[in-house]
Amino acid sequence: MLFKPFFLSIVLLLLNGTVRAQPALIPLPRQVVWNNGFFRFGRQNTILAAQKGLERETNLLQALIHEKGYDAAITTSAPAGKNYIELRLESSGAFENAEAYELEVTAVRILIKAKAPHGIFNGIQTLRQLWRSGNIIDQCTVKDAPAFLWRGYMVDVGRNYMSPDLLKEQIDVMSHYKLNVFHFHATEDIAWRIAIDRYPALTAPANMERNKGMYYSKKEIQDLIDYCRERYITFVPEIDMPGHSAAFKRALKTDMQSDSGISYVKQILNEFCNTYDVPYIHIGADEVKITNPNFVPEITRYLEARGKKVIGWQPGGNFTSSTLLQLWKDDRQASSPPDQVGYIDSRHLYLNHMDPLEAVVSLFNRRIGKEGKPSFYGATLCVWHDRAVQEATDVLKMNPVYPGIIAFSERIWRGGGKTGWIANISDGDETAFTEFEDRLLDHKKQYFRYKPFPYTQQANLLWKLTGPLNNNGNLSQSFFPEYADSCQLSPVKTERGGTIVLRHWWYPLIKGAVDHPRDSTTWYASTSIWSDAEGEKPFWIGFNNLSRSMATDSPPEGAWDNRGSSLWVNEKLILPPSWKRPGQKGDLEIPLTDEGYEYRPPTYILLKKGWNRVLIKLPVGSFAAKNWQNPVKWMFTFVPLSGSEF
Repeated sequence: MLFKPFFLSIVLLLLNGTVRAQPALIPLPRQVVWNNGFFRFGRQNTILAAQKGLERETNLLQALIHEKGYDAAITTSAPAGKNYIELRLESSGAFENAEAYELEVTAVRILIKAKAPHGIFNGIQTLRQLWRSGNIIDQCTVKDAPAFLWRGYMVDVGRNYMSPDLLKEQIDVMSHYKLNVFHFHATEDIAWRIAIDRYPALTAPANMERNKGMYYSKKEIQDLIDYCRERYITFVPEIDMPGHSAAFKRALKTDMQSDSGISYVKQILNEFCNTYDVPYIHIGADEVKITNPNFVPEITRYLEARGKKVIGWQPGGNFTSSTLLQLWKDDRQASSPPDQVGYIDSRHLYLNHMDPLEAVVSLFNRRIGKEGKPSFYGATLCVWHDRAVQEATDVLKMNPVYPGIIAFSERIWRGGGKTGWIANISDGDETAFTEFEDRLLDHKKQYFRYKPFPYTQQANLLWKLTGPLNNNGNLSQSFFPEYADSCQLSPVKTERGGTIVLRHWWYPLIKGAVDHPRDSTTWYASTSIWSDAEGEKPFWIGFNNLSRSMATDSPPEGAWDNRGSSLWVNEKLILPPSWKRPGQKGDLEIPLTDEGYEYRPPTYILLKKGWNRVLIKLPVGSFAAKNWQNPVKWMFTFVPLSGSEF
């Protein structure tokens, strides 16, 4: 009896590099009780599904078992004397909604029960994570339900086209982490990417400014809708109107808000509604001057007459009271919408604005909306990669899409969190974040080995911050920390993490490590890194996280940034990369290449055996940006990597 658990630990050690007492579950269920022992799969296994209506879930479970290398027969009666897995619908009041489920693993049976098939589906996703390796699943009891019923992910394919296969990959990840709304933003100033038979000019290459001729046929959109539906994900198309509609105007030679434009829009929506069975249509309506006050109400009434629920961005157009508002900016009206208005939160949920390490911290700590408030649906995580890319997969490399989805799934499923928008680990729940990071990294090793995943361990790094020192605008001025033993510096405070934001560009809305930041000052950060042996080790190093939605300038030649930031390891100055486009003036049509640490080759630093001293100089001049495309985000990233991360 002692040999098999020990053997399991060895298997897990070989697979993951570490041994976990229990499987890493994300999102963590509401209640988990671990019991001694295991359920063991054999060569032949049985799925018991005695009720009608669970065919999809039964087939999904059978496919999962096959994926693990085992066979499974489906039956309507329990096999005598054999282990089996049972899927069961129950009408009891124990399940608070259609997505709630219970899962019980004993030595002889795995039981997943819920009051609706969606709950069974969610239970299977948890079972997928319980099955770590081999043929053994830990005995446990799980009772689970989501805090919010709207758990969305949005991708902008209007600006940068993604193939249906790449979108399906993201939808699969959504389903594994129990997200249930796929927001498909497919029309933009740059291009209109939804096929409309009546107006083929909309998708003509001549009317696109990027990825010319790339759009989604009716068959492809229907396939995406079906693909989502099979995974209990609601497909929400966004046809942006009347704003972000330059492609429409190029194709049809009229403004949307004109009489002819309204006529065209109605004909487009009529064809769309006749073609696709979707419950919601998002009309955007943000970042536009409303010249025709009848446009938004008239289009809303038109869609509602077709049985569609309308969504719009807030702040945005002159919406009717029946419109579901999606919050994107923190203003007074958006922060406190009337109770009778339904709303979805996307404020500070834009991955394209976030540093990868900061993003996971922020999303994990974020308190989303108000649980239990009927008018609050939930939230949607968004990727707005405005800047052109060389390859569609660059969107996943340059934005923390998969680590962000996982951190978001934990918070939106469980609820809770801290008020305010947190950038640094030390301003949130450090203990809870460290535990979550451990689970996140376990998932990275198991499920994202061959996918872009810009995240690495950071909660183990502790920095001493010393400052402020007045530089009088001289960013090159040196101060005593450069000449003292960094281990002997008296810190003003300590901060934990691989990325430390001293002052966010959205200060004071988002707090940084420096409580009262002053311009024309210099701070220093110091820490020590342990190495088991002498040798070159890879690091992520950065001093500015370029938003993928702004035309930000590239770093200057021969410098890490334009603030004069510097780095020493064991008193040796670490030089910046040789930038591919040093000093390049920002341009949305020039793709990023090496400006971010997460998508350029790591920096190798020679470490000695034992402790290695790290000192970082962080001067800043004025906090006033030279223009809105180049905001001042006072920060640094320094974190070691393992060999499997690049």
